[in-house]
Amino acid sequence: MQIHQHWQGLDPSARGASIAMGNFDGVHLGHHAVIDLARNEAPLGILTFEPHPRTFFAPQRPPFRLMNAESRSSQLAKLGVQQLYQLPFDAAMAAMTPEAFAEQILHDGLGIAHVVVGADFCFGKNRKGRATDLQAYGTQHGFAVTVADLIQTDGADISSTAIRAALTEGQPRDAARMLGHWHRIEGEVIHGEKRGRELGYPTANMSLKGLHLPRMGVYASLVDVLTGPQTGTYFGASSLGVRPMFGENQPNLETFLLNFKGDLYGHHLSIALIDFLRPELKFDGLPALITQMAADTARASAILSAL
Repeated sequence: MQIHQHWQGLDPSARGASIAMGNFDGVHLGHHAVIDLARNEAPLGILTFEPHPRTFFAPQRPPFRLMNAESRSSQLAKLGVQQLYQLPFDAAMAAMTPEAFAEQILHDGLGIAHVVVGADFCFGKNRKGRATDLQAYGTQHGFAVTVADLIQTDGADISSTAIRAALTEGQPRDAARMLGHWHRIEGEVIHGEKRGRELGYPTANMSLKGLHLPRMGVYASLVDVLTGPQTGTYFGASSLGVRPMFGENQPNLETFLLNFKGDLYGHHLSIALIDFLRPELKFDGLPALITQMAADTARASAILSAL
């Protein structure tokens, strides 16, 4: 998959795609439906934005994204996307009228053959452009426009908002039913306090910066080691939280990989949250903590073995 950070000066081979357009946070089943409608004889492309427009307009709001740009790109590549136009959302983009966006970016810049959007899609300055407006611009500039119906599950629309709610409630399997895949947190393993190693449970630490926080606590997890000499999938027990036992308040993700030995610092992992095991607890002492960690890993192993 080719990733493009701008719409100007593209190589001719990157133009003329059939694209799905949107933010694609989570790449959920609703997004899959939009992407599938974009598949035709032209190369399959995605037009999205970085940072997310909500982050640009309200940087002070709590983190809300289901996945970072790296994770989103990885998921889109699995769906067969050939061209990813990850355009910068800045003041100039925010000020662009719907008509200018259609003409300058879609027609002149990308030379698209076809674009698919969801029925609730809005674009351009102040979100004034609607899917029906895009259809009119397509007729004017010579590209096809398809509007996808919203997808439902259990009688409710599938949305990133609904998925965030399921994760906040500690229901990763409900989130997975809407996503069409396990909710994953991807990133580089960073150095922590190394307390887990001292307790006999060395953990891989990952930042949660910019991401929506699922319910704090311990999860059974599937761990994909993406880089390094020990790439593969492992069972894991992941603790998401602030480590109240040690008086810390910066949330992070710590994962113990079962039946794994090796150094993961600097390597990239993808952590799939499978089941919520328990909330965060503050223990009377280290022996109680170690006993609970043994119980957590045993329960995680049983759950994951049954998948």
